[in-house]
Amino acid sequence: MTRDGDARTPGVDPEQLWLNPDRPRRGRRPAFSREAITAAAVALADAEGIDAVTMRRVAAEVGAGVMSLYSYAADKDTLLELMVDHVSGELPADGDLTGDWRADLKTVARLQRALMLRHPWLPAALTTRRSLGPRTLAFLEHALAALRPTGLDGATRLEIFAQLTAFVAGHVAHELTQTAAAQAPDRAAAEARYLAKVVEAGRHPELAEALAAPARPVTPEATFTRFLNRLIDGLDTG
Repeated sequence: MTRDGDARTPGVDPEQLWLNPDRPRRGRRPAFSREAITAAAVALADAEGIDAVTMRRVAAEVGAGVMSLYSYAADKDTLLELMVDHVSGELPADGDLTGDWRADLKTVARLQRALMLRHPWLPAALTTRRSLGPRTLAFLEHALAALRPTGLDGATRLEIFAQLTAFVAGHVAHELTQTAAAQAPDRAAAEARYLAKVVEAGRHPELAEALAAPARPVTPEATFTRFLNRLIDGLDTG
């Protein structure tokens, strides 16, 4: 349903969203831009989380009436698409490639992780968006070029990039959860005691062996690098 109660086709029309000029669809041109609206929404999500982003709150941030905002973004789904593409502009789309596709792909992943850590709402947003804006497409083009030395066809390279992005988003989401959990040491201690008792019962020998292994570096960077290396170094291009 629309805000007026009329039925409409769900989803965002990418042609309408990305190929039209930056102007309202109807009425007099307001004294603000789609870019300003999107930047305000991003700042709000960064500060308070994605649930804080409503059309009314964003309108207040830019000093506009909420109805005039709908000229640029029909609903929150559309605004979310704009937000994702806006922050994707922070990713370098014309960086130098070394020709070592594994090294270049790891650089792509690290850039994605840094972006998602700057904008903690982004991993969840990526699971619901349905279109690729111009800034996102520019970085996608760069990533696909990084994979060209593999000799794989374009469709397979696109799948690898999608797999990589899903890995980074999932890892960052887990990383953010772990960071929050670290602020509750009692909970972590309780989890450790629970697992110790599970192992002592003797019914989970595989888990017991895993927990008895020498400790590995557990800093966020070390953990991400270890997982990333395992993923990319194991890719089969044959």
